[in-house]
Amino acid sequence: MSGSVLPAASRPFVAFPNLLREHGFAVSPDQTITFLEAITLLGPRSLEQVRQAAWATLGPQPQQRERFDALFDFHFLGGAAEPGEADDWQPDEEMNVQEEAGSREILIGENVNETGQQAIEAEALAIRALRPPDASDVLARFARNLPAALPRRRGYRFRRARRGASIDLARSLRAAIRTDGDVMRLTRRRRASRPRPILLMIDVSGSMKSRTDANLALAHVIVQSAPRVEVFTFGTRLTRVTRALKLRNREQALAQASGLVADWDGGTRIGDALAAFLAVPRFAGYARGAVVAILSDGLERGDPGAMIGAVRRLAARAFRIDWLSPLAADPDYQPQTEALAAIRPMLASLSNGNSTAAICRHLLALGQGEPMLKGRAA
Repeated sequence: MSGSVLPAASRPFVAFPNLLREHGFAVSPDQTITFLEAITLLGPRSLEQVRQAAWATLGPQPQQRERFDALFDFHFLGGAAEPGEADDWQPDEEMNVQEEAGSREILIGENVNETGQQAIEAEALAIRALRPPDASDVLARFARNLPAALPRRRGYRFRRARRGASIDLARSLRAAIRTDGDVMRLTRRRRASRPRPILLMIDVSGSMKSRTDANLALAHVIVQSAPRVEVFTFGTRLTRVTRALKLRNREQALAQASGLVADWDGGTRIGDALAAFLAVPRFAGYARGAVVAILSDGLERGDPGAMIGAVRRLAARAFRIDWLSPLAADPDYQPQTEALAAIRPMLASLSNGNSTAAICRHLLALGQGEPMLKGRAA
């Protein structure tokens, strides 16, 4: 938003997050909006209350608090702080979150995994051109059948029904007008159902290199066929690619998605990616009551505890989590990594993700035998 269209009173508050970003702080646009909302809500009577609102919403790391306060004083008090001075804190170990924006300067890491056979820890940033797979017939059938096959939930809207738990008073009274006010028949109603949202988490690390193109093409079909779908990629970064995949032309959509993702064929940090996803309230809201499909081999090279804790929190929000791994093509497959073995009880299924056809069959079977939640919508 341009400063010329902002109210004069709000410009210093909008400029402060920009100053933080210029000095290495990771401040998202959502955090800037939350900061402004916090100031509006608190109606601060002193600058110290503004500082507390900034601490709560802009979230500096403990190691950065002193630097954060110095920049705050410099910006709002005109203090003698030196904004150009660097601190010793290095944020490289944190999971970067990208939303619909690629990097203009892409650096190629030294530890690029060329074979795609082993997960690595290093972050390798690269540009990649996605090629649509030769599975058009499978995807076309899947697109036609998906809307009717999705698990459904009870919605908040009502629809007319022959039998129902409640009376549709409005329809009954309108029908009584034709009989001079005599109610001849009570119309019933029931809650309408709607498809559950879908959340796709796609592993684009080196160990999933052979499946990346096909998985993104499948994600495009799902976005085009289902009403509420969110798609994220993860490797050493977390990237939201939903908006790119909403383009109807598949080649254009995949081309735009390839420009958004910068961590193709690099390392695997599943726990950090899921934790970063849950740390953004708007992203975490996408998982509430959703069918979560994670397309990954589960070869986590980071701390197993981070992945276990993140999946536990995700499972508490989601309707179900299905983990689709290429390694599960063998019917006797058993998880070999500590993290994947630990989260197995939290998953609705650990299924074959070795081919587009196998993934399509699994997703089309999700709505079969799933009980409809009664009472309120889940």
